[in-house]
Amino acid sequence: MSGGPGESVIRVVLVSLAQTTGPTGPAGNVTDLSLWETMTHSGPISAASMGVLVIFSVVSWAIIVHKALFLRRASRESERFLTAFWESKRLDTMYQQSEAFKRSPLSHLFRSGYIELARLKKSAGDEDMLGGGIENVERALNRSKNAETTTLESLTSFLATVGSTAPFIGLFGTVWGIMKAFRDIGRMGSANLATVAPGISEALIATAAGLAAAIPAVIAYNFFLSRIRVLSTDMETFSSDFLNIVKRHFFK
Repeated sequence: MSGGPGESVIRVVLVSLAQTTGPTGPAGNVTDLSLWETMTHSGPISAASMGVLVIFSVVSWAIIVHKALFLRRASRESERFLTAFWESKRLDTMYQQSEAFKRSPLSHLFRSGYIELARLKKSAGDEDMLGGGIENVERALNRSKNAETTTLESLTSFLATVGSTAPFIGLFGTVWGIMKAFRDIGRMGSANLATVAPGISEALIATAAGLAAAIPAVIAYNFFLSRIRVLSTDMETFSSDFLNIVKRHFFK
């Protein structure tokens, strides 16, 4: 299977090196390039590409740590809230206890539904609530559910952006490094290792930086998406259960 355009260009450079230097390489000048020296002595375009990728990587890891802690606490508090909710005998008592589950989206969902239910009870007095009362509670639950879903999904779009764009930024740095290697060959009139090594090194570092930024972002994005999907399903289930309880006890 043939590779991409970047691989083809690298293959051409390596063939030129083999034809010019022979199988054992040049016996003369040898350039000792460390990774740090290659990065600090790269051109402005390559340095800008790697700088963007480093920023992407740092911000991505900050988001990954934050979202991992946030979603783990949301899942744990949701489990504790459900246990307390089904053990509680009264909704007003559960409303007071729900203050202890501030990170649980189910707690926020319950509080929104209960506040709307209390408002309807107050407006109706001691009489049975008729008409579109249950629809008001359902709309309040849906609004809260949408708000909680938006909160859970916040910052994950940046991970998706990094995962999709970082490899192309790295590819741009790769192509630029290979172009620099060819310019150096044309300027020096030879294709020995000391001539092309800096450009090829920049190209490979840019590729590695793009992959290093993209791979964790994609893995974290898919993981967070699955956790958010579970919490969204829990909110759907709890919303249906809460509506059934309200219909059974308040809308007869």
